[in-house]
Amino acid sequence: METKPKIALLGTGTMGHGMAVNLLKAGFALAVYNRTRVRAEDLAGQGASVAGTPAAAASGAAVVLAMLADDDASRAAWLGSEGAIAAMQPGSVLVECSTLSPAWIEELHRAARDRGLRMVEAPVTGSRPQAEAGQLTFIVGANEADLAAVQPVLRVMSKEIVHLGPVGSGTQLKLINNFLCGVQVTSFAEALAWIERSGIKREAAFEFLKKGAPGSGILTTMADRMTRRTYEVNFLLRLMAKDLRYAREAAAREGVVLSTSAPTEELFRQAQQQGLGEKDMSAVAEAVRANTHDPATRSISQGS
Repeated sequence: METKPKIALLGTGTMGHGMAVNLLKAGFALAVYNRTRVRAEDLAGQGASVAGTPAAAASGAAVVLAMLADDDASRAAWLGSEGAIAAMQPGSVLVECSTLSPAWIEELHRAARDRGLRMVEAPVTGSRPQAEAGQLTFIVGANEADLAAVQPVLRVMSKEIVHLGPVGSGTQLKLINNFLCGVQVTSFAEALAWIERSGIKREAAFEFLKKGAPGSGILTTMADRMTRRTYEVNFLLRLMAKDLRYAREAAAREGVVLSTSAPTEELFRQAQQQGLGEKDMSAVAEAVRANTHDPATRSISQGS
């Protein structure tokens, strides 16, 4: 029976926790690290070893994955004073699954090469439910050999692995994806506010929109969450705000101006100022509702 390699995972938050569970179910020896250790402790009961530093988690691992919040968190985990890269053996593979800036991915790739390491960037689409179900889509930038080396690891967490080209390719498409999602979320939040203020039958309006040209998976999800006004986290609002900024900056590097990004970012900024940063991104609807000109509550029909 083939022995599976040791894997390390840096970051066990909204997405990383589900990824870790699926790696354990697949029989990988897994070490995990999370900056707030208590959020990783339950994984110990499922067979993971919980490390105190990224370096300790990465020691002896053939593949080290990271699912972290932003460039700063990624930099600290890989290159900090107790970062993972210094503990990795030449020839092992680092897999960065976070949504980051292209500039940082380029820097990280250089640092990996300097240490004799291989790198795969594999940001994901999907949110908490997909991470828990092992149904993520990995958007991969890597050479063919390095991707082949980590495919058995990625496969147990995913429904699809999309290889786009060399390192850097995955981050570009992930930011394009999240830019489109962010704009759709805010445009629907504005449409919802309009529907609510107009007094038209909300449920009938939603069914029409879902079946028509604007219909999409994200519209269906946002309609439910924004109308129930329950914002349990599938995708943190503050992280979408960060992704929109990274997307705007990345597009500018390519000479592209994202003219719809600025108003979208502004609405997410307002939502954060209202204390909604730790809620689901659908909570941006509350910033839109707060922007309505007439503060008086209006009685509306809710369906029939």
